[in-house]
Amino acid sequence: MSTPTRRRRTRSASSILPNLRSRTFAGATALLLPLAAMVGLAAPAEAAASATAVYTKASDWGSGFEGKWTVKNTGTTTLTSWTVEWDFPASTKVTSAWDATVTSSANHVTAKNLGWNGTLAPGASVSFGFNGSGTGAPTGCKLNGGACDGTTTPGDSVPSAPGAPTASGLTDTSVKLSWAAATDDKGVKNYDVKRNGATVATVTGLTYTDTGLSAGTDYSYTVVARDTADQTGPASAATPVRTTGGGGENPGGSGKINLGYFTNWGSYTVKNLVASGSAPKITHINYAFGNVQNGKCTIGDPYEDYQKAYTAAQSVDGVADTWDQPLKGHFNQLRKLKAQYPHIKVLWSFGGWTWSGGFGQAVQNPAAFAQSCHDLVEDPRWADVFDGIDLDWEYPNSCGLTCDTSGPASIKNMMQAMRTAFGPNSLLTAAITADGSNGGRLDAADYGGAAQYIDWYDVMTYDYFGTWAAQGPTAPHSPLTSYPGIPAQGFNSADAIAKLKAKGVPASKLLLGIGFYGRGWTGVTQSAPGGTATGPAAGVEPGNQYYKVLKTSCPATGTVGGTAYAHCGTDWWSYDTPATVGTKMAWAKSQGLGGAFFWEFNGDTVDGELVNAISNGLK
Repeated sequence: MSTPTRRRRTRSASSILPNLRSRTFAGATALLLPLAAMVGLAAPAEAAASATAVYTKASDWGSGFEGKWTVKNTGTTTLTSWTVEWDFPASTKVTSAWDATVTSSANHVTAKNLGWNGTLAPGASVSFGFNGSGTGAPTGCKLNGGACDGTTTPGDSVPSAPGAPTASGLTDTSVKLSWAAATDDKGVKNYDVKRNGATVATVTGLTYTDTGLSAGTDYSYTVVARDTADQTGPASAATPVRTTGGGGENPGGSGKINLGYFTNWGSYTVKNLVASGSAPKITHINYAFGNVQNGKCTIGDPYEDYQKAYTAAQSVDGVADTWDQPLKGHFNQLRKLKAQYPHIKVLWSFGGWTWSGGFGQAVQNPAAFAQSCHDLVEDPRWADVFDGIDLDWEYPNSCGLTCDTSGPASIKNMMQAMRTAFGPNSLLTAAITADGSNGGRLDAADYGGAAQYIDWYDVMTYDYFGTWAAQGPTAPHSPLTSYPGIPAQGFNSADAIAKLKAKGVPASKLLLGIGFYGRGWTGVTQSAPGGTATGPAAGVEPGNQYYKVLKTSCPATGTVGGTAYAHCGTDWWSYDTPATVGTKMAWAKSQGLGGAFFWEFNGDTVDGELVNAISNGLK
């Protein structure tokens, strides 16, 4: 199969799919996490009154946390330097820090100002932060040798972590939670019950029944104790809960996956996903793309990902971003989306057509690569946004935009390392070729061996044919089955799925791919497939156009191989319609597939016509 020249950040199938947008990246800026409940440390009455140090646990993910100290000059003269000291329990350590020089000796931690932030005028304050492992809280705070005159009761330590909540009495819409009590030197006043990280209730007892939940939906619960001084301690271990009913992942009740790619460069926003009515009908989002560089997972577009400010009119919840907001961009909008639609899972997709060139180097050390991806996806600034990772390598031990020679085992080794790094509870998926030809790309790598480590494959069953063959023959880019006159054997969905099953991949781990766009030629006189052409038809880029445009500009005139085509004037296009999507979903169910995915939201109509067709077809 020939391949055309491509621009950056494309999604591709068994052959290719060109980039629809490009963007000049904005420079990165430092981010801080949202402020949690502030906890000052114990200080005797004789503590110095000229400065204070207050500790905040900004984020907690069970095995680790982000801490923040704020030093404030409360005196009348300028403070020229500061040193904050505290003790941690033996099980708690500082692993990294910023905006201060932080050193540890056994359990004692010392933080000194940097050259640029040591001078504080009266009333001024400065903060520094750190990541830590373990669950302990600081004690024995000292600021410049004196006790920290913070906001807590003198001599009062924070409460311990309660026991992990136990779930019982599950129904479609409720669950009863119970937990073991926390301890505190002055007594525990009450407990904050948190669902998916947000407080849903504050209770005085050791039980709580959470109601108003969605059927067949996953939730995560933790509990935090408050003492009589209103100090909060560390969170309990998290308990996953899935309500009954709902038929599985799909809120429509089918138990099938309906996953869409969301691009960080397209005009489609997260709010469009809600306004179109698509949000209740999808189950997963792949956020595209992160890059693969120098053996590591890296940020794709910092401006779009987490820096761009949204107005109230653009925002999912109608609330505008503020200038000093810690997290903005698509990441924050996805966080807001998940708050409204907790059934939706979000994966961060790395690679794609343009950025797959880095995988070959990365898999030379799979463990280090996997750890870099884990550390980026689980960065405390946005860890709650993502439920896992998608690896979009085009293609292992084969050629895409560049050619890889890492060997057949490279994808298996990569996925094994990823599963080790991310653990059993994170989603791990891969977008893979759909080349079902003998000796083709599916035969070049060990997709069967890698399948044991993943949750599913997104099989890119589109882009089989297109205007990289500029003079034709015209052919549908996403045939479900073969048909007489098809330009290449094995280039259809049915053959690709059959090959993957033969390699030992369970049908439930295979998603059928749908393209929300068409491929087209111009200079075509023949209405049926197989005609000659003079070149690519005009579109959002040559030979490529969104479904939402084609449905009215060049309506379908026939079907072949289970998908639609259209001949209008001298243009010839192929694309899926709601009717052919329905046919494909019925076939996917007959094959026992795990569901479907699509590339990508930008191509759908304002009322989510194709998303709705997938959802209805999977029921």
